[in-house]
Amino acid sequence: MTARYQDRICYRVFRQGDENDMTYNQLGWYSYAVASYLMDKGVKKGDRIAIFGESCPNWMVMYLGIVMLGAIAVPILPDFSAREAKFIIKDSGSIGVCVNTKQYQKIADISPDLMVFRMEDLVHVPSSGDDYTFDKAPGFAMKSTKLRINDVKAVKPAENDIASLIYTSGTTGSSKGVELSHMNILRGADLATDVYISLKPGWKALSILPMSHVYEFTIGQVLTLLSGLDITFLGKPPAVSILLPALAEVRPHVMLSVPLLIEKVYRSAVLPVLRDNQKIGKMIKMPVIGGFVYRTIGRKLMTTFGHRLKFFGIGGAPLDGEVERFLHKAHFPYAIGYGLTETSPLVAGCGSAHSRQHPGYIGEIVADDDVILLNKNEEGVGEIAVKGPNVMRGYYNNPELNKESFTEDGYFKTGDLGYIGKHNRLAIRGRVKTMILGPGGENIYPETIEAIINSQSFVEESLVVPENGGLVALIKLDMNMMAEKLKISAQEAQQEAQKYIKAIRNQVNSELSAYSKISDVQLQEEPFDRTPTQKIKRFLYPKKKAKAEEKNDDK
Repeated sequence: MTARYQDRICYRVFRQGDENDMTYNQLGWYSYAVASYLMDKGVKKGDRIAIFGESCPNWMVMYLGIVMLGAIAVPILPDFSAREAKFIIKDSGSIGVCVNTKQYQKIADISPDLMVFRMEDLVHVPSSGDDYTFDKAPGFAMKSTKLRINDVKAVKPAENDIASLIYTSGTTGSSKGVELSHMNILRGADLATDVYISLKPGWKALSILPMSHVYEFTIGQVLTLLSGLDITFLGKPPAVSILLPALAEVRPHVMLSVPLLIEKVYRSAVLPVLRDNQKIGKMIKMPVIGGFVYRTIGRKLMTTFGHRLKFFGIGGAPLDGEVERFLHKAHFPYAIGYGLTETSPLVAGCGSAHSRQHPGYIGEIVADDDVILLNKNEEGVGEIAVKGPNVMRGYYNNPELNKESFTEDGYFKTGDLGYIGKHNRLAIRGRVKTMILGPGGENIYPETIEAIINSQSFVEESLVVPENGGLVALIKLDMNMMAEKLKISAQEAQQEAQKYIKAIRNQVNSELSAYSKISDVQLQEEPFDRTPTQKIKRFLYPKKKAKAEEKNDDK
């Protein structure tokens, strides 16, 4: 990789100046320098070193330096709390941590025996102490280490050796370490170059997701580096104020996102046009003219993204069906992937070509995966189980969970419900643990109900949960949009909100079967708590609301 692309730029950070750019050659040399330094410090095969910080070029340098020695990288999502980060470092048995200044305070009081490396400049900081702040503390610059290239190359990690130990924080609230091998990680990236898109050296990629998430790491980093792309890190959270200028200046060919981003763009910029403009509303219903209107809107959307986008990957959570249907009609180059950290991550997906997109389906199951459906119902829906070279080695130090998570013949049980249609295309129906059993034994998928609720005007998002033998929908409204469209004050919008969500319940129930109708609606005033991949932490609701009410009763 480094020999093939040499002086091409591999990494930049948005608006941080050309002097901070990193070439492929530099990526290689710096990684060898880190590996050489760690070797000098006695780091050996199987040792664990954590990486805790936002995406940046040195994140990848540190990762490569670790795995070159056959040691194991332990990526920690930057959104993790101090408690979670310290648990991961201790539970994994990490002997060191590479951390940036922003995250350092979360682990500052951890064991003094831990080696600490500053991510900003890859300096080994023996101790920040009382005399120095972490960002100014002196230490040893790993990039200046005398290279031991032959010694590093002699290590030769095997493809089935563990490369990463990744701790998940999912919607169920439990955190567990996933052991991914070198083959697990490289397989997904290598497969994508042949199946989903043909990337060209020098193409621009904009990275907005954390590298510590396997979706961004394998597809957004390993794949793009193998293909010689020029990757720009946003350097800040992807707020509109920073993202829009970056899209205009970088003009990416490739970009990965979680669904929340494109869903917000659709609901704020596209849906009002389709819904409120009566002329356009009539035109999109006409067979020929409708297609032209959608493609025109799609071209405007492409302009927002820099106008040369070839691949907009969407993963990490389910994409709203209405949004996907619009993207398909607009000929937007989106690609959907399905998988889990445990499957590193890709199980099924579609390329960005319009002919490969099939709304309602994720796409074809990857060629070297064996996927079956367990306990199928009369509709052909069952739990997705996977066997293949992408499936993890297992959960770290958790034999009971490993036994529970695999079938006797070696299939990993994903916990997701799916359906396999024509041409081996996979559709997701929901989670096994979120599926609700109806009064007559019917299977109720809350995600399906939520999709209908989310299509209503002014709805930002919703969550459907069982409560008192019925279904309650927690609905978050965009109050500003509601006030603006109805030409009322923000205070009046707040007063109207309760009436409005009851009207939503009536509308949604008219589209649902008798056993899946909503019995109650509640206004969700605060944003839902989310995982780092922006999935709602379902396990908190309605318990969280109940606890809040208990506290109010105690006052």
